[in-house]
Amino acid sequence: MAITVALAVVVVVLSTSAAAAAVSRWAELGREVTYDGGALVVSGTRRILFSGDMHYTRSTPEMWPKLISKAKRGGLDVIQTYVFWNVHEPIQGQYNFEGRYDLVKFIREIQAQGLYVSLRIGPFVEAEWKYGGFPFWLHDIPSITFRSDNEPFKRHMQGFVTKIVTMMKHEGLYYPQGGPIIISQIENEYQMIEPAFGPSGPRYVHWAAAMAVSLQTGVPWMMCKQNDAPDPVINTCNGLTCGETFVGPNSPNKPALWTENWTSRYPIYGNDTKMRSPEDIAFAVALFVARKKGSFVSYYMYHGGTNFGRFAASYVTTSYYDGAPLDEYGLIWQPTWGHLRELHAAVKQSSEPLLFGSYSNFSLGQEQEAHVFETDFKCVAFLVNFDQHKTPQVEFRNITLELAPKSISILSDCRSVVFETAKVNAQHGSRTANVVQFLNDINSWKAFVEPVPQDLSKSMYTGNQLFEQLTATNDETDYLWYIVRYENRANDGNQLVHLHVNSLAHILHAFVNNEYIGSIHGSHDGPRNIVLDTQISLKEGFNTISLLSVMVGSPDSGAHMERRSFGIQKVGIQQGQQPLHLLNNYLWRYQVGLFGEVDRIYMQEGTYSVAWIDINNLTYHPLTWYKTTFATPVGNDAVTLNLTSMGKGEVWVNGESIGRYWVSFRAPSGQPSQSLYHIPQRFLKPKENLLVLVEEMGGDPLQITVNTMSVTRVCGSVNELSVPPLQSRGKDPKVRIWCQGGKRISSIEFASYGNPVGDCRNFSIGSCHAESSEFVVKQSCIGRRGCYIPVLPAKFGGDPCPGIQKSLLVVADCSGGGIREGNTSGCVSADAELPCICVERRGGRCRITVCREDSRRTAAAVAWS
Repeated sequence: MAITVALAVVVVVLSTSAAAAAVSRWAELGREVTYDGGALVVSGTRRILFSGDMHYTRSTPEMWPKLISKAKRGGLDVIQTYVFWNVHEPIQGQYNFEGRYDLVKFIREIQAQGLYVSLRIGPFVEAEWKYGGFPFWLHDIPSITFRSDNEPFKRHMQGFVTKIVTMMKHEGLYYPQGGPIIISQIENEYQMIEPAFGPSGPRYVHWAAAMAVSLQTGVPWMMCKQNDAPDPVINTCNGLTCGETFVGPNSPNKPALWTENWTSRYPIYGNDTKMRSPEDIAFAVALFVARKKGSFVSYYMYHGGTNFGRFAASYVTTSYYDGAPLDEYGLIWQPTWGHLRELHAAVKQSSEPLLFGSYSNFSLGQEQEAHVFETDFKCVAFLVNFDQHKTPQVEFRNITLELAPKSISILSDCRSVVFETAKVNAQHGSRTANVVQFLNDINSWKAFVEPVPQDLSKSMYTGNQLFEQLTATNDETDYLWYIVRYENRANDGNQLVHLHVNSLAHILHAFVNNEYIGSIHGSHDGPRNIVLDTQISLKEGFNTISLLSVMVGSPDSGAHMERRSFGIQKVGIQQGQQPLHLLNNYLWRYQVGLFGEVDRIYMQEGTYSVAWIDINNLTYHPLTWYKTTFATPVGNDAVTLNLTSMGKGEVWVNGESIGRYWVSFRAPSGQPSQSLYHIPQRFLKPKENLLVLVEEMGGDPLQITVNTMSVTRVCGSVNELSVPPLQSRGKDPKVRIWCQGGKRISSIEFASYGNPVGDCRNFSIGSCHAESSEFVVKQSCIGRRGCYIPVLPAKFGGDPCPGIQKSLLVVADCSGGGIREGNTSGCVSADAELPCICVERRGGRCRITVCREDSRRTAAAVAWS
């Protein structure tokens, strides 16, 4: 044993020395990442970096290139992702890096598009992800205590972190090796639970930091929400308002980094979606840059994606951060994406004074303040108004400015306003779910009623106790049957009988002698304990009580997760006025999972293992499997299922689980928390697709529809005094609108140059209106993928109402269509993301050239289609 240990120490020392030598060689090549009190320093240059979280596990490899491209066009420099231990090592010692778990492929795609990577290895990630990212087998390691100074946990944590780092090095993915990874994260928001571990907590923090640093990656490490992160690990901020809440770096030699700027709130079943306005996000970013000298901001999430299968944490919906700048389907969410894009350009334009200038701040009023960064040649000012209702006038360097309520104005050269957080000039977009197929043909559906366990001899486990659910199921299924026999004696008479069940699971379905008697469920913010107390009928003699305990995701956070208990805690029978008769110590039998799960009847080959029957009267029948087929929609639009008519369950397409659904659990608004469920193109077959659902509570599959998702309406509203975005080469304000997904502007729903009333949702002509508005906009936009219209009197034949401040409001519809021939001035690119690209047809072929906003063409780029 002593020899083995000695050899291990020698190997570690040698490998560490070799790694240190490699890092030294990388530095000699000029490719290194360091940091100082101002910023991350990449190859010797301080950088202001905007980052966005997107998780490879929540999308598909086919989606990655477009997601990353749109993020780059949105002004991001970095893609940030967690590494999910439980998808990579679901069984101890057996690894999976295939398909949407191909971490290396994801990072290489980011690199191919010229962006950096922030790799959050954790390996605890939380992330509203099953078991916080830990594989459940870790729970069964003897004497383990998660996230503490505990040898079994540290051994396994170090093993996984080392494996990921070694893989990244082997693939040459760290920046000094020529790769894109410029920073990594160890642990995650540990400070929130650290006190629960007493002295073990700080020891664990220091161990985790030292372990990570010893791996010699050549890039910095960080800990988020960890104010006492040991040197040289950087402490970073997570939250909504880090410009106000961040205590700052714990050393003057560390930069201010914001690892999670929450773009919305993750949705949970039973709650309405909580969106965050682009104005609020932009205000928070600008304040962090100004007040905290922040140089790195990552949006959590920039693309949320989909919690496929059973990977969502407790009560978390299948759709994840759908309100992020890129929605669940990868569509650009406007105006958030565009407003932040303009913010990024405004901040980066002043990188020199922000990174190297002297800093000063002073009051401009009771709730107004200025933050100034200045070098000998460059200057930038952030003028902040915290008042949420008033528009004060302030004096700054002999300039009088109005500050909108709760806003920050960024002044380039400390004179010219280049961005205002509260004024959104980016276009708006409305997303539509278009029904492309009704699945209402009763003859196309088949059903299989999930059997309620009655034959106790076939039970998987038995015991004179109530088992803890996750331990019994290994968290491989949401379902655990608890089955017991109860003898009802004749002398008990005709008294009322009540079944009383206490559970720490999320849902409970109860059956007595194969008859359904009721259900109960909990909620994310409610008490952990759910109670079913219902009247039942018992026959004389032995009765079978079958209780189906259901988890809607496993926990993702908290101290001592390995000790958390779930499942049924107490079962009793009360007859008349007699005391409650507990059944806890009766002989219980257990069946793990549903019969249909075990036989995998959601797979094509598995469908033959059971006898499916006509659906007939089986709509709204609890515990029923349904199957049908549907055609693949034409085109490339995102595909969804509308499951509003269903209750609670899980759905598979061609054997791939697209996640749990729970539309019967209504939010306070009366609407489902989620009704549309994403089917990635990767899951679809060329023609016909197998659809299988398991319905727990009862629903009507005949009302399910197949839909395509697209942005069908776009809108732009710009005031003549608005600041033109920095991406614009012109000095005049313009309305820019464009369609996504290859669609074209098919009609103009509304256009008014003057003082139109309302916004992009509700609008009408005001007291001032140029009669030529609709004609001008149609001429510029119809048939094109995008267009711009200057907000100038000359464009509309003169000033319709001198002395009145004017705006242009345009609402347009997007649909398919060919490229329009003829005049191409005012067009945008074929992918409709970048302005000032002309599109024209020559000789039956489409020629795309870059054009200036004054319509003089520049042959900067040419493509043929």
